[in-house]
Amino acid sequence: MAKVGKKYQEAVKSFDRAALHEPTEALSIVKANAKAKFDETVEVAFKLGIDTRHADQQIRGAVVLPNGTGKTRTVLVFARGEKAKEAELAGADFVGAEDMIAKIEQGWFGFEVVVATPDMMGMVGKLGRVLGPKGLMPNPKTGTVTLDVTRAIKEIKAGKIEYRADKAGIIHAPIGKASFSVEQLLENYRVLGEVLVKAKPAAAKGQYMRSVTVSSTMGPGVRINPVKAL
Repeated sequence: MAKVGKKYQEAVKSFDRAALHEPTEALSIVKANAKAKFDETVEVAFKLGIDTRHADQQIRGAVVLPNGTGKTRTVLVFARGEKAKEAELAGADFVGAEDMIAKIEQGWFGFEVVVATPDMMGMVGKLGRVLGPKGLMPNPKTGTVTLDVTRAIKEIKAGKIEYRADKAGIIHAPIGKASFSVEQLLENYRVLGEVLVKAKPAAAKGQYMRSVTVSSTMGPGVRINPVKAL
């Protein structure tokens, strides 16, 4: 078992880890226990009652958090001509075509989000083996395959996040920083939660929201009552 630090041990003792909390209370506990020397990221994990082995129960999408994530992400745009110029004006960190593909094939990953115009996807598709496992492959469902590169870039810079259920049906996502107010974290949390509720697959059976946990980068998870999650 991995050794945990003194601050983590103190945090664990400060609340009942078995209890199910209201969202506001849970986020307050997370903030109170975020005592690292850096501004910790606050994350949420929604365990959903879905079976991702079935195509009609896979959940993937994107949402703009009203208060952002507290972090500006590095954006790479695959585009040519006027769209490339548009991307540069919109604030893309990297813009290119074959040149960027060659860099990635050589092991470069100096970006956090990839946007591509539709005409570039035939070329970008060749990078599926390396971008896919890292969750970086552009996808129309997340708005990262688009002709409106200006909007895509601005939304990402403003706090747009992508979410995707893993094999266990869990969606992990950042909802802000420990320096955010409880109200800001709660608003971000609820916006994401409501999007996931609307995305419930028709084929999903039983209780949909199975468990919800919030935590900071270095802190313990705090459980939220899934019945009153929103």
